[in-house]
Amino acid sequence: MIPLYYDLHIHSCLSPCGDDDMTPSNIVGMAALKGLDVIALTDHNSSKNCPAAMYHGRQYGVTVIPGMELCTSEEVHVVCLFSSLEKAMDFDAYVYDHMLPVKNREDIFGRQQIMNEEDQETGRVENLLISATDISFDQVDGLVRTAGGIAIPAHLDKASTSLISNLGFVPPDSRFTCAELHDMKNLHSLQKANPYLCSCQILCSSDAHYLWDIHEPFYQLYAESKDIPYILGALSTRAKK
Repeated sequence: MIPLYYDLHIHSCLSPCGDDDMTPSNIVGMAALKGLDVIALTDHNSSKNCPAAMYHGRQYGVTVIPGMELCTSEEVHVVCLFSSLEKAMDFDAYVYDHMLPVKNREDIFGRQQIMNEEDQETGRVENLLISATDISFDQVDGLVRTAGGIAIPAHLDKASTSLISNLGFVPPDSRFTCAELHDMKNLHSLQKANPYLCSCQILCSSDAHYLWDIHEPFYQLYAESKDIPYILGALSTRAKK
């Protein structure tokens, strides 16, 4: 097993709340500059900027996992990571059909820019990506597993759009093996209140919407290699108590 510095929750300029400077090239370049080994691009309800980000990952030697931050019907955010770009884009199409048909208001929410490998805008997503889907939290794990991925409840310690803030607890019949915190200092209190988390691997990622928010090389995960299937396989293993 090798240690890998990571940040597995990053938004690009495709997310309406993402800064315009969060282009795929800039994101991967910043990750390389900071010394990260693996990142994930996780825009709201979309993976449409993953092709360009993965291209730049190959140029910089940074593993880029294709993903998205899914918003469930309960408005719980879940980071979804996929084993291949093809599987991510198939899930992207599935999720878009299950979003509320609310048009984006760029003057209120911001642009939703699709970028190519040259960081040129090739289009914009019409429906508002930060809308909820009609996919419930208890459906997510099975759907993502079937799509060849792993579902990770996002920022459990945040006061909104997290599993705990919105549902009030971790469902005892949950199947997820990995969970994300915004601040690791909150881990002990969350585990004490939610014993299920003691069997989960815990990640700490940035949820970056600006380049400077991308994590420094503070946190590590361990996998047999930098290849995406090995990383997802490592995250799918329950923590040892």
